[in-house]
Amino acid sequence: MKVVLAQPRGFCAGVERAVKIVELALEIYGRPVYVRREIVHNSHVVQRLREMGAIFVSEADDVPNGAHVVFSAHGVSPTVFEEAERRGLHVIDATCPLVAKVHMEVDRFVRHGYHIVLIGHAGHDEVVGTIGHAPSSITLVQDVDEARRVELPPHERLMVLTQTTLGIDDTADTLAALRERFPHLELPPSDDICYATQNRQNAVKAMSERGAAAVLVVGSRNSSNAQRLVEVAAARGVRGYLIDSEHDVRPEWLDGVAAVGVTAGASTPEDVVRRVLDRLRALGATEIEVLETVREDTVFSLPPGLRQVPLNISVGSATPGD
Repeated sequence: MKVVLAQPRGFCAGVERAVKIVELALEIYGRPVYVRREIVHNSHVVQRLREMGAIFVSEADDVPNGAHVVFSAHGVSPTVFEEAERRGLHVIDATCPLVAKVHMEVDRFVRHGYHIVLIGHAGHDEVVGTIGHAPSSITLVQDVDEARRVELPPHERLMVLTQTTLGIDDTADTLAALRERFPHLELPPSDDICYATQNRQNAVKAMSERGAAAVLVVGSRNSSNAQRLVEVAAARGVRGYLIDSEHDVRPEWLDGVAAVGVTAGASTPEDVVRRVLDRLRALGATEIEVLETVREDTVFSLPPGLRQVPLNISVGSATPGD
């Protein structure tokens, strides 16, 4: 059995930045540093940071007055910042710059009289934060069925924005259904889809073309972009399995499989992927072929308060043996 290993995979620049922010905050300010919600949607990352001294809380009001708190990569609404300021919290904002871009778009377009149609998943932290920027001026649409039923203000200028962790394939049909009903619906000057999300989805497509009969997606259940990778595989007739670790790999998934694809969501650490590869070797994999579809070299800067500390991270995925 051959393993077709996607590259790029795993950590994107926004995740690298967010994780590094928590690590540096612990180094500079000492334990504890509080983190509102999961810094990124991956159980391994959260557990490691917890062991380092991070305390994860649901809301800012769970943080003691005057303490340091990190806001997750998914972004928050203005009311969360206001509550933190009222309580005298020292905020370190780890919002992914691509999510922050969507927030700025919301503010700008609402200021210019637009009603926003947001394509995304209800309850996802990013969507909750985005809607919080203008709750009375945003309508959430999750899929094609909702696009065919949704009622929008007929007299308003309409602008469509998207959750960054979706993909072009995820939004195309929904957008088409919306524009069929609302031809005056406008698109922003630039795409909201995260480059890393799309790159990882394209890699799954390439693996299916390379003959992978099954694809293992390494990522946690609450990772939206990891779930989408499974769906991309399924859309191409390839069995996709979302696994959080090597312990989730079932031998029967590999029966009769000559080539199995392996990739990872944008919040999955590389060491977890390597353990999955070790598990596949133990189950009979004799070759690992790295399938590189694009090179990623994006790096995001740290928040102002942490910029004096050197940022020694490399964005992208290491290949086995590096």
